[in-house]
Amino acid sequence: MTTLVRPRAEVRGLGRRLLDVVAVGRPAFWVVSVVPYYVGILLATHRLVPDPADWPRLAIGAVVMGPLLWLAVLAINDAYDLPGDLLNPRKSKSPLLDGRVTLQEAKRLAVVAGLASIAVSLLVGAVFTLGVVFALVLGWAYSVPPVRLKTRAGFDVAANSLALGTFGPLAGWAAVDPDLSGFPWLMALQGTLAAIGLYLPTTLADLTADRAAGYRTIAVRLGASATYRLGFAFWIAAAGLSVVLAALDTVIPRSMLPLEIVMVPVLIAAYRRFIGPGMTFRGVVILATLFLLPCATFALTYTGVL
Repeated sequence: MTTLVRPRAEVRGLGRRLLDVVAVGRPAFWVVSVVPYYVGILLATHRLVPDPADWPRLAIGAVVMGPLLWLAVLAINDAYDLPGDLLNPRKSKSPLLDGRVTLQEAKRLAVVAGLASIAVSLLVGAVFTLGVVFALVLGWAYSVPPVRLKTRAGFDVAANSLALGTFGPLAGWAAVDPDLSGFPWLMALQGTLAAIGLYLPTTLADLTADRAAGYRTIAVRLGASATYRLGFAFWIAAAGLSVVLAALDTVIPRSMLPLEIVMVPVLIAAYRRFIGPGMTFRGVVILATLFLLPCATFALTYTGVL
């Protein structure tokens, strides 16, 4: 009888347990931080492909930015979001909800992954490591009471958007050059504005469950329509800033101005088409994919390929 009532997490084979750990880290999210990390590398080196001598260090940085950091922050988030996730049909396949990972295991995973992130990041450099520590502190502050930024409208948006729009490129730059004095902060601003525009609609997907759980996210505080309009405004601001930077030949080369003038209306129209108060994550994926076109063109132009 004891065997029958043990949590499934205790009786699964090693291979399946490893897959469960990976599932907590959400592999689909890894690219969300690795892409800004690569942008930072590109900004620092002016090269599409870094010097081969730097590849081992940069690859280690990518492992930190992808699997390790995501596992550290998502495991602790899942642990403290469990009451709300039980009310959210979208989270029904979560390893914590179906018993593949226990609550205590999730917390231990967060600690182990966090410590591993710091230890491995030391191989990249001291400045990079300081950034990783900051990201971990921010990730835990987002999820863990009494701070729990997730439930503080506005801070939830800032925590996620700064982590992706500013910290990601900054980490890539620091992996190449620990001297941050030359880092193009205007690009970080542009990336953060775009991250806000993309993040705000994702809060709408969990609005009903968050409201039922008593989580005062920005979507719960403002409502679906106002949250959508705010995200749209930040998206327009990000697109408009890219035009200004190209016109001023500041970071974005002026040769990209014609493309920016064409793409900005397209991206704004796409936001109206694919994002809305009742949106799903599919719309965000489509919009982010469209956003890759001017990003790819910037990479080719900035590095002198075009």
